Amino acid sequence: WDKPGERWFTETDPIWRVHADASMFIAGIRALLLQSLHPLAMAGVAGHSGYKGDPWGRLQRTSTFLATTTFGTIEDAEALIAKVRGIHEGVRGKAPDGRPYAASDPHLLKWVHIAEADSFLRTHQRYAGTPLTPAEADTYVAQSCVVATRLGVIDPPTTVAALDAAIDSYRTELQGTEAARDAARFLLLRPPLPWSARPGYSAMAGAAVSLLPQWARQPLRLPYLPLAERAIAIPVGGAATSVIRWALKHPHEPRT
Repeated sequence: WDKPGERWFTETDPIWRVHADASMFIAGIRALLLQSLHPLAMAGVAGHSGYKGDPWGRLQRTSTFLATTTFGTIEDAEALIAKVRGIHEGVRGKAPDGRPYAASDPHLLKWVHIAEADSFLRTHQRYAGTPLTPAEADTYVAQSCVVATRLGVIDPPTTVAALDAAIDSYRTELQGTEAARDAARFLLLRPPLPWSARPGYSAMAGAAVSLLPQWARQPLRLPYLPLAERAIAIPVGGAATSVIRWALKHPHEPRT
């Protein structure tokens, strides 16, 4: 945060505000569920990431990448992006249906990017203390392209409307594979957490599911209960986010 050096973003930028907010805990779960619906992206995760054996290590690496590329210096961000691109070059294989995949494929990279951008933005707009204005939301989508294009994404969306259209354009490719449903069960029902931590995690997971569109839930066999979600899941998710936001305050900030 405090390292001297030029940065792509400042604390007044929408991307800084979104990625620094406690709602990112819920947004990350939603993003993983949405990303799993692309069978080739999911095959790469299942075959190479080791997410079940070391889920928190993988989460830490993802968090470090987001933090460095959003808040860090350009020098550190570009070095980490180059490292990740090198890792992507080695992630290749075949999905269960026989189709080849490569993590460096710009088409797959674009899906991963737009699923993240959509999840981060929608969750922020639901749970942030101060949601972005429409103009700021467009700016957020555009700013997220700075890193995406350097990772290899071609022609990423730069407005909310274009982001929505990009998500829709992938829907014919999406399906609930057994690997995707297994990942959803792991994320939502069997996280490697002590029992004392599970109520709080379950609140965030329920909120993440409630923010998924109906078309994304059916392939993963996730329930769609709009009345219960409005009455329970969404408010509980808001409470969990408020607690996290309070806990993450700087020691000198007032805890109200």
